[in-house]
Amino acid sequence: MVRWRFVYIICCLLLTSFVKAQDVEFSQFYANRLYLNPAFAGSEYVPTLGMSYRNQWPQNNRPFVTYSASYDQYVDVMNGGLGILILQDNQGQGAIKTTTAAGMYSYSLDINRDLSMNIGLKASYNQRKLDWNSLVFSDMIDPLYGVIYPSREVQPSNLSNSYWDFSMGFILNYKSIYFGGVIDHLSEPNEAFNASQNVAVLPRKYTLHAGANIPMGYSRGLMKSNFTISPNLLYQRQLGFEQINYGMYLSRNNWVVGGWFRHNISFDFDAFIVLLGYQTEKIRIGYSYDYVVSNLVKTNSGAHEISLSYLLGKAKSSCSGTHFLRKKRRIRAIRCPKF
Repeated sequence: MVRWRFVYIICCLLLTSFVKAQDVEFSQFYANRLYLNPAFAGSEYVPTLGMSYRNQWPQNNRPFVTYSASYDQYVDVMNGGLGILILQDNQGQGAIKTTTAAGMYSYSLDINRDLSMNIGLKASYNQRKLDWNSLVFSDMIDPLYGVIYPSREVQPSNLSNSYWDFSMGFILNYKSIYFGGVIDHLSEPNEAFNASQNVAVLPRKYTLHAGANIPMGYSRGLMKSNFTISPNLLYQRQLGFEQINYGMYLSRNNWVVGGWFRHNISFDFDAFIVLLGYQTEKIRIGYSYDYVVSNLVKTNSGAHEISLSYLLGKAKSSCSGTHFLRKKRRIRAIRCPKF
């Protein structure tokens, strides 16, 4: 019965004139850096393939499942990076399906020896589809026998809607400190299926993200250990909804572990997120789990997320960070986490 109520709520929101929507959210936001901020395009300076899978609330039988695939690389003649992103989000086992294809460009600027800046633009084409036959309305449900009645709800004249969307962002990188900002949905497109009759504006989303890499280590006789901690903060605001993720990564050799809290501005805690990652010069694999601590813990089982990145080149490393020499010019990569 819970899953029918869930689908009914979604449908009611779709048929209203005003919708307070939220975007797809990844817990491993740096593993999905092109989705987070278009200024990350080409930031690895080698061609990079990325894939992600997220399954939210799997025990509800009608989960939110999201897939993404991306490719980006640095282009010398453009003094910046190019990237493409394909994303599909399925709500309620495909009751609402959103597919996005996006292209982006990021311009790189070295301000001085220690400070660099990337500015990125993204254009995306989106298509939303509604599977009307999979929806269950309250007038179809008998309290004793379940779904046995036909519905009197009127089907929309259009079961799909396509629209263009645009975003812009920036990243500042100073030594081991980084800070970025993004504005998504600049044009605030209309997501309504009956766009000529109804208005369901996708509101602008504002994102700020920041962090630092802090080398740590100790030496005790012949025993030495080197590791890095990376505190991070992610703030997002969309219409009246505000959310903060804060926590840190701990990296040692090829392994990365992380933990974050996620809650809204009124300090209602939503979830505790844990991450385990493994990385080499070419491959990065990460798994994270969102452990729900809000009142929703009674109706869902958190979220599983898996990410995979493959670098089609090799970076050179030094004490000053990852860099490349192109045309007698030193190019610094953004030293943010990779998961």
